[in-house]
Amino acid sequence: MGRSKNKGTGEIVMKRILITGADSYIGTSFKNYMQQWDKRCQIDTLDMRDSSWRKRDFSGWNVVYHVAGIAHADVKETTEEQKRLYYKVNTELAVEVAEKSKKGGVDQFIFMSSMIIYSGCKDKIITKNTTPTPLNFYGDSKWQADQLIGAMANDSFKVVILRPPMIYGKGSKGNYPQLAKLAGALPVFPKTTNRRSMLYIDNLCEFVRLMIKYDESGVFFPQNREYTDTSEMVRMIADAKGHGIFIIPGFKWILKLLMKMPGKVGRLADKAFGDFAYEMSMSEYREDYCIVDLERSIKMTEG
Repeated sequence: MGRSKNKGTGEIVMKRILITGADSYIGTSFKNYMQQWDKRCQIDTLDMRDSSWRKRDFSGWNVVYHVAGIAHADVKETTEEQKRLYYKVNTELAVEVAEKSKKGGVDQFIFMSSMIIYSGCKDKIITKNTTPTPLNFYGDSKWQADQLIGAMANDSFKVVILRPPMIYGKGSKGNYPQLAKLAGALPVFPKTTNRRSMLYIDNLCEFVRLMIKYDESGVFFPQNREYTDTSEMVRMIADAKGHGIFIIPGFKWILKLLMKMPGKVGRLADKAFGDFAYEMSMSEYREDYCIVDLERSIKMTEG
């Protein structure tokens, strides 16, 4: 089945979209979002956990949105076998799906890379000139796929590489639920002045919708329109939970000391209290995709 557009408007009249990665948080959220927003698109999902997907004919889909992958590893407690699994899923599987999509005549392939590919960079405010430097095998598995899939793009096979920061929303996994748990339990929290890029799930879904609407190709850096300060976010989460918490100033030197400590303590402190953000100009787009602001997104996540 083909697709058509209202000439000159970029509005989607009909598209068939395949999400590779059934039951994933991002894939499920995007499908639900699109079904509410635009019922003209037909959206299918494909389970990648066994080899049966290889028998499917991809020629019926206009867009493939690849979200299958492994994340959130404790990289210091992972076996060599588990590391190989990361490359098998995050790199080899992603590239194989992209190749199958291209051979099947799919028009546009959207790949979920990650900001994690910049985790080893000295500069913590990332610009377009920053060269990706993964800190560990997880980031490297995403970076390798990012490069290999990006190189497949041509005039008839458009490739969108998304490098989002931490994605959060109701039911999300990863660092956000851990922070929310602390915000709902601690009586006090140190005041911070850091900058973190984050992306609310509905803002991501709207961004992907626009990528499809405009038949985009290239590398993109979607993020919320506001940076997140860790202590301010903790306050917002606590408020949303109805929990009283005091943000206490005067701990800046202690936080800096913790971030410089070697090992796990230093890594966790840097992740919680350090900077890690995209320069805002990198994330601008022709239409506003940040449909939910930071404070409202916290209320929706905790509601």
